[in-house]
Amino acid sequence: MPFHGLSARLQEIRERLDAARERGGHGQSVRIVAVTKTHGPEAVEAAVACGVDDVGENKVQEALGKMEAVTVPVRWHLIGHLQRNKAKAATRFAMVHGVDSPRLADALARAAGEAGCTLDVLVQVNVAEEASKSGVAMHEVPALADHLVALPSLRVRGAMTMAPYEAPEAELRRCFAGARAARATLQAAGHVHADELSMGMSGDYEVAVEEGATLVRLGTILFGARGE
Repeated sequence: MPFHGLSARLQEIRERLDAARERGGHGQSVRIVAVTKTHGPEAVEAAVACGVDDVGENKVQEALGKMEAVTVPVRWHLIGHLQRNKAKAATRFAMVHGVDSPRLADALARAAGEAGCTLDVLVQVNVAEEASKSGVAMHEVPALADHLVALPSLRVRGAMTMAPYEAPEAELRRCFAGARAARATLQAAGHVHADELSMGMSGDYEVAVEEGATLVRLGTILFGARGE
C-alpha cells in the first residue's frame, strides 16, 4: 500500500467520517490522527502533504527519532502506554492520550512544571476491562478526575479508549458510550477543556464517530501493515 495512494484513501475516509457524524447526530468535528508506528518519517510527511496535521506514535523513542527527521509542522500525539520514567519526554508531544493512573498524572505534571508548559492529556478508560489493555476502570474515573483538578500543569482534554478487537457492534457501542460517559464525569469535576474523545481505529472508526469520537487513530487503513 504505497504512500502515493494516500490522498485517495484519505478522501474516502473523510467522506465516511462525514456520513458517520451525520448518522450519530452528536454534531462534533472529527480529526484524523495518522498512526505512523513502524513506518519511517516519510509516512509522516506524506500524511501532512495530504492535509493531516495530527500524527500518533505508540513509543516515545520511535517518536523522538521521527521528530528529529521530520521537517514539516506536525502535532504529535503519544497514543501508547507511557512509563513514568519517560514522563519528561512526554512534554515534546501536543497531547498524551494515555493517562491511566494518579502516579502517571503526577509524573507528567512534574515534567510539565519543570519544562514551564501546560500539557494536554486524555484519561484512558478501559471500559471493557480487558486485562491486556491499559486504562482506568469506569468506577475509577471520578477519583482520577478529582486528582487531576489539583495538577494545573496538566490540561485535561477528554477521554480515550480502545474497544476490544473485532468486537460485535453492540460491544463497540457500549465501549464508546462508556468513554463518552467518562468525558462527562471529567467535565462535571471541573475540567472545562474536556471536549475530546479519542476512540476508533481502522476497523471500527465509523461506529466510534457515530458515538461521538472527535479523534480517530488510523494506521493500517492509511499506510498498510508494515512491509506492504
